[in-house]
Order: sequence, then structure tokens, then C-alpha cells
Amino acid sequence: MSTPTFTAATLPSNDNVNPYAFSVDLNGRWFAQKGKMIAYYGRIRFEALSAGPLDALVAASFHSPLYAQDWIVAEGQGKLLLADRGFDVNSFDLDEGNLTIRAGNLLAFEPGLELKQSIIPGFLTLIGTGRFVAASNGPVHFVEPPIRVDPQALLGWADCPSPCHHYDHSYMRGVLGAARMVFGVGGTSGEEHQFDFTGEGTVLMQSSEAVMSDDVMLRDLEGQIGMVGTSGLQRLQQSISQRLSAERQ
Repeated sequence: MSTPTFTAATLPSNDNVNPYAFSVDLNGRWFAQKGKMIAYYGRIRFEALSAGPLDALVAASFHSPLYAQDWIVAEGQGKLLLADRGFDVNSFDLDEGNLTIRAGNLLAFEPGLELKQSIIPGFLTLIGTGRFVAASNGPVHFVEPPIRVDPQALLGWADCPSPCHHYDHSYMRGVLGAARMVFGVGGTSGEEHQFDFTGEGTVLMQSSEAVMSDDVMLRDLEGQIGMVGTSGLQRLQQSISQRLSAERQ
């Protein structure tokens, strides 16, 4: 079985090279998450969102200061190859749509889409018309509400209300559940905690309960520290100390 050798002319145009890499036919600008570009052909430059010439673009399309340091703008003409550590990569098209996606899984998007920070920690929302590229731990499945989804398997949702948390209260009332709530041992699994979706729309699930990165959730927690008072910070410090102690046992 021979392995194909690509050139700038033979690479796909705005399509997958294989299940793990995507080729953007760049003619202008795209937003891209840092570290997700693996190669490029052509005359392409990469600028931080803080670059002066990008002020108008950022003001129109990027509204998530918590994640601004994670993104750059690719500008120019050529083929831009995107990938993420061997995870599945796919592109999706929005047509006057509204889609919320796990922040760490969003690799790139066209400036025609407007990015905002979701009210759900760890997620970003894309609004408008355009294409975006996302990674997933395994193939993506599309399902309709009403449905309850394991938090780690949830990739995102489109054109439907934000989910609610659902907990198995019989588990929470148990002795083991109480111990886990106090000490945070082992976290919560999909069997006792789910995201509950209702109404119309589409829910996107990945084929695994393994989240690709914890960095995004930590970023959201750090972003909320500034709203916590002294007593809250002391309580948080105590909870973290208990959790670290339990993890070392």
C-alpha cells in the first residue's frame, strides 16, 4: 500500500487530507488556535490578536478575552494544514447558525463567524455563517434532544438551549457520594452526572469519555478567581488542600 505524497497543488482544498489533518485553502484570513498548524505552503504570516492591524477584525469577530492568548490570525495565500495530536479532525459549516463547542476542541474558524465565550465553563460559541474546524476524541455523532450526555463525551450543541446539570441524587445521598463531594476523590462520572438537553436542536458527541485537555477548564476557573472574596479564597484553598491530600494517598 503506497502512501501519497502531496504538493501545494495536490493537497485537498478546504477538506480533510486524512481523518487526522485538514487542509485550509487560505486566501485572506482565518483564526487558528496556537499549536494546531502543522505545516503550510505559500505566503502566510501569523499574527497575535494583539497586533495593531488586527484591531478591527478582533473587534468584529473575537469576543473571548479569557482565551485570546490561545489564538492567532493566519493571513495570506496558500495551503494551511491543521491537526491536533492525532485526534480526529473535521470541518463544519454554519449558515446563520449558533453553535457552542468545547474550547479546547476548536482548532480554527473563518472571520465570517463571531466567537463568544459561553456561559458554560470550558465552551465557546460561534455565531453566523462560515466554516470552522474541530478535533474530537473519536468520530463525532449528532443526536437530537431530549437527551442526557456524559460531560466528557459532550463536544457541543447547535441551535438549542444551553444544557442543565443532572445529578443522580440516589448516588449523591449515599455514603460514597458524600465522601466524594467533600474530598473530590475520583471526580464524577457520566453515571451520576450528565448534561441534560431539552428543546429543539442538535447535540454533538465524541466517541470517548476522555477529554482532550484539562487546560481549558483550568483557564475558566482562573478567570473566575477575581470574583471571589477573601473568605471564598480561603475556603477554596482548603478544598484544594483536601483534594491534593486525598490524591497523594
